[in-house]
Parts: sequence; structure tokens; C-alpha cells
Amino acid sequence: ITVVTWNVGTAMPPNDVTSLLHLNTGETNDVDMIAIGLQEVNSKINKRLKDALFTDQWSELFMDVLSPFHFILVSTVRMQGVILLVFAKYYHLPFLQDIQTDCTRTGLGGYWGNKGGVSVRLSIFGHMVCFLNCHLPAHLEKAEQRKEDFATILHMQQFEGPVANGILDHDLVFWFGDLNFRIESLDICFVKYAIDSNVLSQLWEKDQLNIAKSTWPVLRGFQEGPLNFPPTFKFDVGTNKYDSSAKKRKPAWTDRILWKIRPPSKGLGTGGHRPSQGVLSVSQLCYCSHMEYTISDHKPVAAIFAVQFASKVDKPLVEIYVADEWSRPEQAVVRYKMAVGFHRSSWDWIGLYRVGFRHPKDYVSYVWARSDDGERCLEKQLCAQVMFSEEALPKGNGEYILGYYSNTSSSIAGVTEPFQISLPRSEEGSSSTDSSGSSSEEDDSTLVLLAPKSRSPSPGKMKRHRSRSPSLAKFQGLILRPSSRDRGTSRSPSPQSRCSLPRNIPTIHLPQEGLGHHKVKSKELGQAAESAEGSSFYQTVQEQSGLRRVSADSSLARADPRNLGLLPALRLEMIDQALGRRRESADQGYYPCQRMSPTSPPDCGPSPKEGHSP
Repeated sequence: ITVVTWNVGTAMPPNDVTSLLHLNTGETNDVDMIAIGLQEVNSKINKRLKDALFTDQWSELFMDVLSPFHFILVSTVRMQGVILLVFAKYYHLPFLQDIQTDCTRTGLGGYWGNKGGVSVRLSIFGHMVCFLNCHLPAHLEKAEQRKEDFATILHMQQFEGPVANGILDHDLVFWFGDLNFRIESLDICFVKYAIDSNVLSQLWEKDQLNIAKSTWPVLRGFQEGPLNFPPTFKFDVGTNKYDSSAKKRKPAWTDRILWKIRPPSKGLGTGGHRPSQGVLSVSQLCYCSHMEYTISDHKPVAAIFAVQFASKVDKPLVEIYVADEWSRPEQAVVRYKMAVGFHRSSWDWIGLYRVGFRHPKDYVSYVWARSDDGERCLEKQLCAQVMFSEEALPKGNGEYILGYYSNTSSSIAGVTEPFQISLPRSEEGSSSTDSSGSSSEEDDSTLVLLAPKSRSPSPGKMKRHRSRSPSLAKFQGLILRPSSRDRGTSRSPSPQSRCSLPRNIPTIHLPQEGLGHHKVKSKELGQAAESAEGSSFYQTVQEQSGLRRVSADSSLARADPRNLGLLPALRLEMIDQALGRRRESADQGYYPCQRMSPTSPPDCGPSPKEGHSP
């Protein structure tokens, strides 16, 4: 297990973090899990709003860097500027269960989250492990405040379940972060002299955390490796030079990583939990700082641990069986078997992942785990079976993994070994041909905006909210139709994407004399649309009978409908033509069909009596 802590000082992420995560060494091959604790991530209002809509940049960076090494984001928790990320190799995911998170604010008397602690706890092969990332109060004289805040975090954080309700109830606890402990008594000149002379041992006995280990009962049992690296605070940003400002802060080991093994107890522990002493041991293989990172006034610290224990769980909750290769769509059959005691849900699903995926929601496609015969298969220990549709399968060659996502535990309960999918790609240009062909079947003066691909974060989310779009029943004029390249690839099972295009479309009449003005507006609109990316819709082009229509190769036609939003389809006509047909109908004694709404049936009838206005 690799543990990293870094106070990033509201800085933007660097371009490369491979050395920080020890990815450029042979040690990575043996690492099974990585826990990353960050403090002082930029949490201003505008940045927090952006991070709420999208993944924050730091999380994106670590996922991008770690996914090629087969690390998957297991869980994450954030409290303002304090973030904790836990990664694991994908083949360990079925053995990581009971994942829970918690956070405790201690800033401003517990009302502000700039200080406090966030935690991720989980069962690893049956052993309860907790990762706790803290940011404690600053300044030399606040040692007692730091002790009180740590005790508050330990007291406040409680987890659900029969075992390990509190942090210290876990078999193994990793405690790390910007703990802000300082060096007492010694003046800044002696501290810098000891650092320059590499006699760091003379500073250890004056370190507040080392002193507290022997005097604070709350720290009893916590262990830490030797501080054989220079103090990690405070540096001039962009350099490896200690604080040269007017404040001249004394260097200190503020960024620390500690661990604690649950002490033995007589008989069974709380909730029937057996003591782990004798079956779990921890050895620290590395404890170092990384001076090469200069974006913050803190240096990041990393530690690598070898954790040895007897596995209590050797079989996943769900075993998945699949062929070694899918070369034909009919081979996309998945059989799975659930263990006795597995709490299945009708919202469970099986995801198809490309090798190198980043997190459990990063699937290519998915299929719902069958609920009709799920209970029967679970009771009789039979294999259930599902099948991916041809439209849901990726085309081309590649390596993929199947994972059973349990909605109850919000984790992956079973995975397969990588297998090959080699399906022929569709012919080049077929999508364009199909789309234009389907468009030409309709009225050639219709502009159709296609529905964008569904970006549902997880099928499980639909239990609470099936769709984030407004109900189409309220907007009957909206027309949604997937393009041929999008058909069958929707990540949402909503039937709305299968709606066919209605034949009857409302008209908008433009006066003949205003044509020049509309040409100017059209030109402006075309220039504005040139900034849109790509083309996701097609339209038929004609210049006949004086009709004015948008050209297919114009900038408007190239606009991406996902940037334009959802718009009703329109037919553009000259008012003279429309009035001409109206007069012809009037002469025959009938008025044109009138519609109360775009989807209501036409109301055709005899003309009103002479002298009445139409």
C-alpha cells in the first residue's frame, strides 16, 4: 500500500506525478493500493461550482496517470480543500467491500471545513482498514488545539455495520495529512544548520508529534518511520529554498504518515469482531519527501507499506463466466453466479470496461442484471445469464473486462480476466449515408436536431431520478431522434431516444419584404456557429420556388446540437406561398387544417360564414 500526503497550497496540478507515486520504479508492480491525501485544494466559490459539475483537476490527473497501471478509483471524499482518493488494482475490486466515507469539520469551531479530517474505510480481504486524511490547525503554539481536534475527529466519525464503527475499531488505520506539528525550543538558525549538516536526529526530540506520542493517550499505538528527509515546510514557492519572507517561518515536518494496528483484545471484540493481532503485520518499506515538486510551499511525502495478513475472503461475491473472445455478436453472453448471502438488488448491472478504465462508472456499455430469475438463481446456486445487444458492443479490436456492479454496496462485486472483442467496424461513411437517407425520407425542408448521447453517470442513479431532462410531455414540439452512429450506444435505457420523427411539423412564415434582413441575421448566426465543434445532424438542401433554406455545408449545419441545446424542428416558407394555398383552399370552401399543438390531430372543416375573419 502506497500512501501520499501533499498540501498543494491552492496550486494547479503539475504535468507529471509519476515520481511522486513511484510509478517509474519497479516498486509499482508490487503495489496493490494507493491512498492520496491532499490539503488546501483550491475551493473558492467558482472553482467549487465547477468541481461539483465536473471532476476536479487533481482527481482527473491521478486517474489519468494511474489507469494505465490498472489502478481503479475505489472511493473518494472531499471536504472543501481536503480530498482523499483510494485506488486499487482492478482484480482486487471484488475483495474490497463495505466501503464508507465520512468527514469532520473542525475549522471555526466545527462550522468550516478548511480544517478537519476525511476518511475512507473498507474491508480488504475481510480485514477492516481505514484511511484518515487530516488538516490540523497551524502555528507553533496550537499543539493542544491539534490534539483536541484529532480527538474530535476520532469521536465524531462513525460508520454503519456490525463491526468497526469507530476509526480506532479498524484492524489497521493509516493517519496522514498536514498535521502541522512544529519544532519546539530550537531557533531557526540551529534548525537550518542541522538541515544543512544533515544531522536531522538532533531535531527529532524537539518535534511536537514525537513528544505527543509519549504524552497523549489518543496517540497511543500510532507508529511512524524515521524522519530521514528534511522538513517539508515552509518553502518559497517555485524553489527548494526555505521561507525567505519577512515572517521567516521555522522549517518543520508538518506533513506526516502514521499507522496503527488494532491492539489485541480478550475474546471477541465489539459486534463479534475478532482481534487481528497475530494475523496482520505492517512493515514500512519507504518514507520520503519529494523535493522535485515546487508548486506549493509544502513538499509532498510518500510512504510504501507491506501489509501481511491471512486472507479471510478468497472468493468474490459474484463469479462471472465469459468466452475468451467475442468475434460475433451472438457470443456476447455473460453467465454469473452469486455467493450465498449476497444482497442483490434489482438495480445491479454488469458493465463492459475497456482495459485501463479509471473508475467503476467508466464503462463502455452495460446490461441490467436480470431480476426476474435472480432470486431463484441465488437460492438454488444456479448461474444467471444476460446478453449484450449488438448495438451495445464496441466495434474493432480491443481488450475488455466485465464487472458486476452492486448497487447495495456501491462497489464492483465481481470481475473477469481481460478478454478480446474483435467485431468488424462499420463501413466508412455509412453513418453519414444512413443519416442523410433517413432525413430525406421526411419533408426536405425540415431541420432535425439530434439528441446528444446520454451521459448518465450510473444506471444505479436512476433509482432515485430516472432522467435529468424535462418531461417531453410538457414540450410536445421537441423532436429527438438519434443519428445512425448514435443508435444503440446510449448509456441510458430511456425509450425517449427511440422516438420517430413526426410527419407534420409546425410552420413559421417569413414576410417576403424582410428577406434581406433575415439574410444578414443568417450570416451572423453562421459566423457564431463556426465556433461549434463537429457535426451531429444532417439536413436536406434545396433552393426552389423562392424558398430560402440553410445550406448543408454552411457553418450552421456544422454546428453541434449539444452546444445549441434542444430546439423544435421548423419548416420555413414564404408568406406569399402560404397565403396562396390558403386562398385556393378558401375558394374550394375549406380552410387549411389547423393544429392546436404540433402533435394534436388536424382540425379540418368548412369555411366560416361570409363576413367572418378566418
